[in-house]
Amino acid sequence: MTDADDPTPALDPRFPEGDAPSPARDPRVPTRDAPTSTHDTEAPAPGEQTPTHGVGPWPGGPDEWPDDPRYDPELLADGDRRNVVDGYRYWSMDAIVADLDAKRHPFHVAIENWQHDLNIGTIVRSANAFLAAEVHIIGRRRWNRRGAMVTDRYQHVRHHEDVAAFVTWAREAGLPVIAVDNVDGSVPIDRSDLPEACVLLFGQEGPGLSAEAIEAATGVVEITQYGSTRSINAASAAAVIMYEWCRRWA
Repeated sequence: MTDADDPTPALDPRFPEGDAPSPARDPRVPTRDAPTSTHDTEAPAPGEQTPTHGVGPWPGGPDEWPDDPRYDPELLADGDRRNVVDGYRYWSMDAIVADLDAKRHPFHVAIENWQHDLNIGTIVRSANAFLAAEVHIIGRRRWNRRGAMVTDRYQHVRHHEDVAAFVTWAREAGLPVIAVDNVDGSVPIDRSDLPEACVLLFGQEGPGLSAEAIEAATGVVEITQYGSTRSINAASAAAVIMYEWCRRWA
């Protein structure tokens, strides 16, 4: 179900004011379905409808705006329909990134990008959702950002020319590399020792991880499957592994 389909009614903007807002939802902020501006949002693809989730202008006008540097005057005036949780409504992008940086998890996500894989954007979005420290793109610098739904603006993304450059960085950072692929010798993720501080390394749709990447990994894990297909979508696999890390360590 999408935000637009959610039957939950918007909160009454006349609720009394509380303490200074934090990432926990501010009760003064209506949650969704109010008309908003397109500030910092992903433009819809041809034929798609404009999203309707978000909030309208801050109730009461400029005289009622919060005295807090985290808030963006343009969003307060025009509304906020960005793809952010309610606790960050009306915050500037820089303020959101700073708040996320203060609590990011110690796992990183790395993705090989030799064929301009369309899954990368979705993996970046999941990395943001699970609060990964950083995303690493190995290979081609350019990647399809559409699937990220603008979350790459809130997520640190680093590029490495090749596997060797990535491995050098990981070693210097003192981070073990945990490759994710269903190859001979891989250990089911539910029975593996998943380090708290690590890099989760994913391959591309179809070919999976390169031999060089698997060779460089500290360990290799796989997702247990029960059907007939040999593998699941790369972006889906990344989300499963990130969730498993969070289940253990977050």
